[in-house]
Amino acid sequence: MAQDKTPIFFTSLDELRGDLESDLKSDRNSLALPNKSNINDEEQWFSEDYEGQLSIDVYQAGDNLVVKSTIAGVKPEELEIYIHNDLLTIRGKREQAVEDEGADYLYKECFWGGFSRSIILPFEVQIDKIQATLKNGVLTIIIPKAPKSKMIPVKIDEE
Repeated sequence: MAQDKTPIFFTSLDELRGDLESDLKSDRNSLALPNKSNINDEEQWFSEDYEGQLSIDVYQAGDNLVVKSTIAGVKPEELEIYIHNDLLTIRGKREQAVEDEGADYLYKECFWGGFSRSIILPFEVQIDKIQATLKNGVLTIIIPKAPKSKMIPVKIDEE
């Protein structure tokens, strides 16, 4: 039986974080919808505590990619959406008003604090036409596909 000789590459989270920080510094074409906060220092992006996972649904609808997520309890001003190259990142914070210190919880499944989720976009998009709405605790991001490139035939003039 033949052995698969496909190379496998491993990268540490520190290497990935360094690569992303480097990309953010070199490319200022990031997009924030709808409420861009004043984040001027990209290094702060990775130093904050945004470890919580965000569940999402991603599907195609016609010429659009649609990303939906239930993010109840998040204020629009606590939500950031960025597109950098082909990476969509959603970040936010759920603030718990008051935690009952003396409560004897039977279940504690609700996540409070910072969360972040990134996905690689499967195709080029029209950044200037992206729409994001937050209604009844459901975030919907509609991302239009960029027009496909066309092959241009080249005529060869023989002299």
